[in-house]
Amino acid sequence: MQRSAKLSLEQQFQLQVHRKQVKSLDLEQAQQYLLELLRQMMLKDNQYKEQLYSK
Repeated sequence: MQRSAKLSLEQQFQLQVHRKQVKSLDLEQAQQYLLELLRQMMLKDNQYKEQLYSK
C-alpha cells in the first residue's frame, strides 16, 4: 500500500520556516545542517525497521 506523497498544511508551514532558515546559512553551515538531517532520517528509518521487525 502506497501512501500519498502530499504534505499536510502543518508540514508545508514547517517546510517554509526551514526554507527561510536554510537560506541564511553559509556553505559550511548548510553542509552541517544537511548531514545532521540525513543522520536524523537514518535514525528514524532504524526506528521504523525496529518496530516492523519486532512484531
